[in-house]
Amino acid sequence: MRHFLLFLSFFTLFFSCKAPEARKPVSISSGSFINESINRNKELSAREEARIQKIIKEDTLNNYIASDGGFWYYYEKKDTLATTTAKFGDIVNFNYDIKNLNGDLIYNQKELDTVNYAIDQEDLFFGLREGLKLMKEGEIVTFLFPSYQAYGYYGDDHKIGTNIPLISRVTLNKITKQSTKEN
Repeated sequence: MRHFLLFLSFFTLFFSCKAPEARKPVSISSGSFINESINRNKELSAREEARIQKIIKEDTLNNYIASDGGFWYYYEKKDTLATTTAKFGDIVNFNYDIKNLNGDLIYNQKELDTVNYAIDQEDLFFGLREGLKLMKEGEIVTFLFPSYQAYGYYGDDHKIGTNIPLISRVTLNKITKQSTKEN
């Protein structure tokens, strides 16, 4: 019997030692968070665009233009003779204000002061950066920016919160050419 117990112990010990098996993951990531986020952003964008389209439809005094960048604008003062617009590296001097879509002033021109901005070389929210490239010296343009063209999800950490579409009235005072090739 002693040999049997010894044999049984050896047999159990021998067969219980096997190669480690791969474990299955505890949680499975299906990508549903990303898909939900995409759907939320599409819905937000559609709601904002509907609000902007309503403003445009109700404003019969101005002729709005849809930009390639996804924002809308109209000219309060347009220069039909000038051809020069700002390009990469040019310095633009401008004033602007910022309102929400209800027309409530968030920042006035005095608070924001006159800005000197090197096109595409300094920090400025995307829509305004693109809008300045459409303008000529002396023009006054009002832009309507969906939140993804403005300060987006993060806001500006002061007065502009999360996902706030904006209206901005911009006066382009001067363009100083910095580029070497003719524009």
